[in-house]
Amino acid sequence: MSAQTNGSTPSPTPPRTIVIGGGIAGLASAALLAREGHAVTLLEARPEVGGRAGTWDVDGFRFDTGPSWYLMPEVFEHFYRLFGTSAAEQLDLVRLDPGYRVFFEGNPTPLDIADEREANIRLFESVEPGAGAALARYLESARETYEMAVHRFLYSSFESFGPFFVKDVLSRLGRLGRLLLQPLDKFVAGYFTDPRLRQILGYPAVFLGSSPDQTPSMYHLMSHLDLVDGVLYPQGGFTRLIESIAAIARAEGVEIITNARVTAIRTQSRVSRGGVLGARRGAPLGRARVTGVSYVTADGSAVSLDAVRVVSAADLHHTETELLPERLQTYPEPWWNTRVSGPGAVLVMLGIRGELTPLQHHTLFFTEDWGDNFGRIFGTTPSIPSPASFYVCKPSATDASVAPEGHTNLFILVPVPADPEMGRGGIDGAGSPIVEGVADATIAQLAEWAGIPDLAERIVVRRTVGPADFSEDLNSWRGGALGPAHTLKQSAFLRGSNVSKKVDGLYYAGGTTIPGIGLPMCLISAEILLKRVRGDVSTGPLPEPLAARGSQPVQELPGR
Repeated sequence: MSAQTNGSTPSPTPPRTIVIGGGIAGLASAALLAREGHAVTLLEARPEVGGRAGTWDVDGFRFDTGPSWYLMPEVFEHFYRLFGTSAAEQLDLVRLDPGYRVFFEGNPTPLDIADEREANIRLFESVEPGAGAALARYLESARETYEMAVHRFLYSSFESFGPFFVKDVLSRLGRLGRLLLQPLDKFVAGYFTDPRLRQILGYPAVFLGSSPDQTPSMYHLMSHLDLVDGVLYPQGGFTRLIESIAAIARAEGVEIITNARVTAIRTQSRVSRGGVLGARRGAPLGRARVTGVSYVTADGSAVSLDAVRVVSAADLHHTETELLPERLQTYPEPWWNTRVSGPGAVLVMLGIRGELTPLQHHTLFFTEDWGDNFGRIFGTTPSIPSPASFYVCKPSATDASVAPEGHTNLFILVPVPADPEMGRGGIDGAGSPIVEGVADATIAQLAEWAGIPDLAERIVVRRTVGPADFSEDLNSWRGGALGPAHTLKQSAFLRGSNVSKKVDGLYYAGGTTIPGIGLPMCLISAEILLKRVRGDVSTGPLPEPLAARGSQPVQELPGR
């Protein structure tokens, strides 16, 4: 922030806030705090921002290496409008029709999910008599639950439960209780008999890092997103989304430093009139306050940076167990030992010669033994499913810029147990034997189920990513691809807080804290962070646009 030069008193320089991690949550958090008037420095360990939403360019192909579904468009729109712009101004969005295609083991006829509600009702009716009317009821429930979630739960920090004692929540307590306690698969089974329809409505659990038998049926709200709202795609890929948010952050004054690997969150013990809290005769120290961070640059230089606040948008497990001493960890290792990780993943990026007409932009492949598939991923003795259910993205169906002319861009995600011991991926088969074996088996399965017998012969570019890559490159807990699973005990306020209980001035954002997994959730997480810093306990989205405030004075942090 520059001082005034017209003779008036210079504006005081606000205290620095440091954001750790340049994924979508870190970028969004930095942008919101800067607009609020904070002096923000963002530190990203890798050479580029984006985190899981990365990109890989090779031989004329451009691959999104992470998220590929643009759902909850109103969340993106709201975020942009907070800054006085819009999704239409920032992105070139295309509506996909069909939204996605689903292949089923043992059934040669796939089902196409349309981009609007009535067509999907007709589709369900064609599969199972009476299922059309059942889907209408199901989607009405999903809509009502989704609207309740957006206005009362998703944007809440759960700092206070007072705002929940309102008529529209209290009148639905019985129903909300049932939706929380009943698993999604049982809820879906109450509406439909055909296993294909049950799988279509149960699969959104995977987006939440869980399985249909462990995910609360509250999350049937997800079906409102794809079966009613439809699926969009930003031309240029999801790297365009990251670029737009990074540009907003810079425009708000955020300093972004890449190749800056944070090694510690620096703190100072609280001092009271009686001296250092809890320091008598070697007793454990009490609360502390943030003083900054230490980081290492690309050339190995060590740097210390002072700050009055630190926001970690990095993996929460890494933040707590690696960047803080044990005595200051709100979520120490024993806490994590009781948690459930979302799935790991083997990613396969393929450049293919020619077209693959059986595939849509999004295509899902479901095995017949649904329970065995998820049991192998989340069970007490995990193993790699074979055959596996998996997801394929063909962005070149919509975006000519992601592949050379006459070629196809293919991204495959195979959910596997979260286990870094599976190893890393590599280029042209150079990954670990387990990761490359999963890739080979999936390519063969895709070729057989979709009727593309020469698929392997047409591959001109190949890269794999394994659980160890997520662990080592993204500091992901247990090598998971997404974060802690959205089970009952890991949803809403039970997921954990976005503020440290032991270090004043330390906050959290991103998919490993509230509200949870996914690009829209990460944007909401950034907004919840701003609310927490403000002391705002409201439960809905902030008013648009967000007023740009002047420099923030040094504020007394809690506990000082």
